[in-house]
Amino acid sequence: MDRLQAMMAFVRVVETGSFSGAARHIGVGQPAISKTIAQLEDRLQVRLLVRSTHGLTPTDAGLRFYERAKTTIQEADEAELEARGAGAGLGGRLRISAPTTFARLLVIPRLPSFLAQHPELGIDIVLDDRVIDLVSEGIDVALRMGQLSDSSAVARRLARGRRSVLATPAYLERAGTPSLPAELAAHEAIVYSQLENSWMFRKDGTEASVAIRGRVRVSAAEGIRAAVLADIGLTVNSDWMFAPELESGAVIRVLEDWELPPVDLWAVFPTGRLASAKARAFAEFVERESL
Repeated sequence: MDRLQAMMAFVRVVETGSFSGAARHIGVGQPAISKTIAQLEDRLQVRLLVRSTHGLTPTDAGLRFYERAKTTIQEADEAELEARGAGAGLGGRLRISAPTTFARLLVIPRLPSFLAQHPELGIDIVLDDRVIDLVSEGIDVALRMGQLSDSSAVARRLARGRRSVLATPAYLERAGTPSLPAELAAHEAIVYSQLENSWMFRKDGTEASVAIRGRVRVSAAEGIRAAVLADIGLTVNSDWMFAPELESGAVIRVLEDWELPPVDLWAVFPTGRLASAKARAFAEFVERESL
């Protein structure tokens, strides 16, 4: 019995809920699938499937075997793709996760060239500012900004961006332009509630720690942008988040001679399995774009 083919048959049975469904998917007769699963259970000396009103369902042991078998099949497929040099023509679907505003401004507008390179590839984009579980959500690669909360994550740094104090000319005309970091305490700040809002500014060996405060706290970057563009206050944020406005002059930097900690962009891959060729190709594409 071919172990990989047996794993594939078992995975298809679990996903379709029946021997007949797996047989149609693989292109063999139902008796062959039934015999393969029986041989697999005999070899492992454990019951993998039970019949229920909903069809065939995996036992606890079967569910654990399913997860491992599915990963093994994926890795075998990726190994074949790499051996064939198939990276130049990827296919199937790629499921990515990215922060909403960052993806809207800087990732999605660049996708046409990536899709043109891989005409057989489809992309599912999950937009979420939260750190989601990649395995349970079926994510192939996630783009994340800042410090990674999980030190065991399989990650690759793609880019490093500048942070600045940002505001509209209209707000600065009304409230005045700060010339020192300490003056930020007197300003109305748009606070990102998912971050610590105490910042260390550096200039010529001098350091200044400032905690920015404001009446408006926002849980997503899109809200930060909207509040700043409504002239409510200033913010400390990555230049990436205001790239179009910085280019047009609708938002400007202040305290430019003071340096803030940079922000990193990461590609994070699911733990427990190899990153797919599609996921790696997408991460390399984002890195080449030098966002």
